[in-house]
Amino acid sequence: MSTLEEALSDTGLAAELRMGVMRLRRRLAIERHPDNELSLGAMTVLGSLFRFGDMGIGDLAGAERVQPPSMTRTVTALENEGYLVRRPHETDRRQVVVSLTDLGRATLLADRERRDAWLARRLQELTPDDRETLCRAALLLQRLAQED
Repeated sequence: MSTLEEALSDTGLAAELRMGVMRLRRRLAIERHPDNELSLGAMTVLGSLFRFGDMGIGDLAGAERVQPPSMTRTVTALENEGYLVRRPHETDRRQVVVSLTDLGRATLLADRERRDAWLARRLQELTPDDRETLCRAALLLQRLAQED
């Protein structure tokens, strides 16, 4: 089997995609805002709250695929640093709802802006055809990442 045939097989393509996505993720992690000392996991929590709005800890844990006690620890740490706040649930006082603070939102947006700027500069180096291919690939990667 040629290298191209191997890369186009399901397992070959899976390996190429996995490696490419992992390398891009690592590079984007390097491009994080220099003042941001939060872990990538903590940033994902801020990102989920930004994207989906206020959430309960159980829902947030489900969205991030972690156990609720782990999410409680992350939320507590982020709350202690001023990145988010908790408030009682409106109808079920046993639950709490987590919200971004202005600091949490600003930290997330500054971090995203820096990484997006780096990636946008790299995209400018590509041909229009390559950019169009990546546009289609981005949509496909989103579909692949969805739950079954």
